[in-house]
Amino acid sequence: MKLGCCVNMLADKADPVGRKYLPMLKELSYDFVELPLAQVMDLSEDEFSSLVNELDDRNLPCKSCNNFFPQSVRLTGEHTASPAVIQQYIERSLRRASRLGAEKVVFGSSGAKNIPAGFPYEKAYQQVVEVMRQAAPVAGDLGIAIALEPLNRTESNLILNLTESIQLMEYIDSPHVRLMLDYYHFVLENDSMEILCAHAKELIHVHLASPAERRVPDLGDIAIVYLLEQLGYHGEVSIEAFSDDPYDDLAAARKLFPGKLYCKQSACGA
Repeated sequence: MKLGCCVNMLADKADPVGRKYLPMLKELSYDFVELPLAQVMDLSEDEFSSLVNELDDRNLPCKSCNNFFPQSVRLTGEHTASPAVIQQYIERSLRRASRLGAEKVVFGSSGAKNIPAGFPYEKAYQQVVEVMRQAAPVAGDLGIAIALEPLNRTESNLILNLTESIQLMEYIDSPHVRLMLDYYHFVLENDSMEILCAHAKELIHVHLASPAERRVPDLGDIAIVYLLEQLGYHGEVSIEAFSDDPYDDLAAARKLFPGKLYCKQSACGA
């Protein structure tokens, strides 16, 4: 199981991509970096090429990207971006993700997909289905899978649990749109451990943070990873967390991987 870090959670206005953390991740022996695609799309071609070259020079893969759509590309409501604009963004962003080497792009994108007040849920849901149907073949042609990320109700009002993600995946009906777990959102939403256990082998990505203030995970939080491993998940895990002391916090978290394989037997009956 490979460990990475979503650097956008550590970024600031001067460096919204979080590029300054690449040397630190390499020094701490992280296996990969997860970059924010919407912010990567704001880079000029020269800036983007420089980022690609730096990843190559540091031998630090970008295995995944989060933040698929920016808030400016509206996906739901009466005033969505046009299908042509959405299609153009999908193609341009996924081509950049491919150039970074990403194999997965995470679709949470609350700012783009949240349902405007008074707009029908069913109609917004169908709008998201259509957007994912636009994106799936483009992703597939580039060797990328889209990971559906359930969020929590303080951030979003659409796709809040694994059941909704599973339903969306089934509506889209594409091998290029799959499931993921964000442990922070999972705990805040009191999502179903039974459903997680039943679908663990269908996950393609995991985000990990302590449910307490979304901080870098400790040993207790990492227990979920070893549970998933016992259930057949062997993909990547990205720490997606805030930190006031990124170096020390990420160094401590790195030492927990690999750790002692354990989980409570009662969690899934595993």
